[in-house]
Amino acid sequence: MVGLTPPRRRQLRVVSVAATGLLLASIAVASPGNAQTVTRTATESAAVEAPLGVDEISHSPNLRQIANLPKQAPFDTTAALGTDIAFQGKYAFVGNYDGFVIYDVARPSKPKIVSQVHCPGSQNDISIYGDLLFLSTDSSRSDDSCSSVSQSATIKESWEGIKIFDVKDKKRPRYLKAVETACGSHTHTLVPAKDKKSVYLYVSSYSPQATFPDCQPPHDSISIVKVPVRKPTDAAVVATPNLFPDGGYEGRTGGSATSGCHDITAYPEKDLAAGACMGDGVLLDISKREAPRVLHTVRDTVNFAFWHSATFNNRGTKVVFTDELGGGSGATCNEEIGPNRGANAIYDLTGRGDNRKLEFRSYFKIPRTNGDTENCVAHNGSLIPVLGKDIMVQAWYQGGISVWDFSDSRKPKEIGFWERGPISDTQLIVGGSWSAYYYNGHIYSSDIQKGLDVLELNDWRTWSAKLVHYREFNVQTQPSYLSW
Repeated sequence: MVGLTPPRRRQLRVVSVAATGLLLASIAVASPGNAQTVTRTATESAAVEAPLGVDEISHSPNLRQIANLPKQAPFDTTAALGTDIAFQGKYAFVGNYDGFVIYDVARPSKPKIVSQVHCPGSQNDISIYGDLLFLSTDSSRSDDSCSSVSQSATIKESWEGIKIFDVKDKKRPRYLKAVETACGSHTHTLVPAKDKKSVYLYVSSYSPQATFPDCQPPHDSISIVKVPVRKPTDAAVVATPNLFPDGGYEGRTGGSATSGCHDITAYPEKDLAAGACMGDGVLLDISKREAPRVLHTVRDTVNFAFWHSATFNNRGTKVVFTDELGGGSGATCNEEIGPNRGANAIYDLTGRGDNRKLEFRSYFKIPRTNGDTENCVAHNGSLIPVLGKDIMVQAWYQGGISVWDFSDSRKPKEIGFWERGPISDTQLIVGGSWSAYYYNGHIYSSDIQKGLDVLELNDWRTWSAKLVHYREFNVQTQPSYLSW
């Protein structure tokens, strides 16, 4: 990486914990097995101001780290980036550019590695369904095996797509099947069939080139892979619906032109999905699983550069879209970028049936200024299943983890945070939290370089989330929970 200037001083937003007007921020120096905590206090009119040192930790009083399990060989290199997370029972499944890891999180404060599968192919986006685990490969490989090597997409025989594993035995996962998809699979979204006999994978990919035999422009579609649950080796592409018959956003005034989708979040119970498709945000009707229909498309030519991901609220009346300005490797939480770029955009769903539309309400970005050696931008998060409220936890790479409330779509606010200092204070090294998700009472974060972090949230506003228990959780396949 190119060396950059040292981090600027940052203003730490701290959380009020008493009626006396005192604010409390805790800074812990990270050291294996023995973190030393230093507590600072300030009045509401004079917030704590201090730069974080390399690997120092700051957090609000209601959010604390209870465990970190570093990456282990063969995934302990800077090139083996930790990626997304799926959950089932007492297990967390974490993708990595070099494969995936299965963790036992029965005791969240003491996670254990059950097995590691070496199967290179960025970015290994991951989901779980019963005994089946799915991985996305979006880097051109010599073949579809786990022993493949990198090979140019200009070669017709090169492979990219979906890999399927049997993980009934968590200690010995078995590779079952591969399905090639157009332009590979950057991410995928699991959507169960209504009869539960099959599961669909909505495969998102983008960036076609005229020199790629299997990824030719225009690329305005997604691939839908159907996987029979009892015979997953029959998995195949069954549809490639065109979501942008008009070509999509052309990027004339800034931002990324639409040539496919980056990510789709489905809400199967509501028969809805939201697509983050480079230059377009899309609302979809998925009542017919093999034939999703576009209900409404929105664009933001002023502040959004790259529509990255989406999250519905529990009622299915709002969508939060993220803008991955800088592609995840840029320092976009510094002073120059401002509060509305590299942020979240909150949209309300209005109307009914085929007349439902997305209407913009506000932006949300973490209120801390990060340094120029910290890649920071809005990234993957999930709802915290709080009754009667819209609250989510979200990863911001080296910007850390934010818990924020968007119950009022026009006035979102942060209610908690946890953050490591930069990996380096002299150069930008890509790292930080890729995904931060709430699962059965705790927050789990896949840190690109530091491994698995487990955090505990204790806040009166989120206590009811501890009443919600999932047997299986793929964040991009949103489940519903009871609401008041």
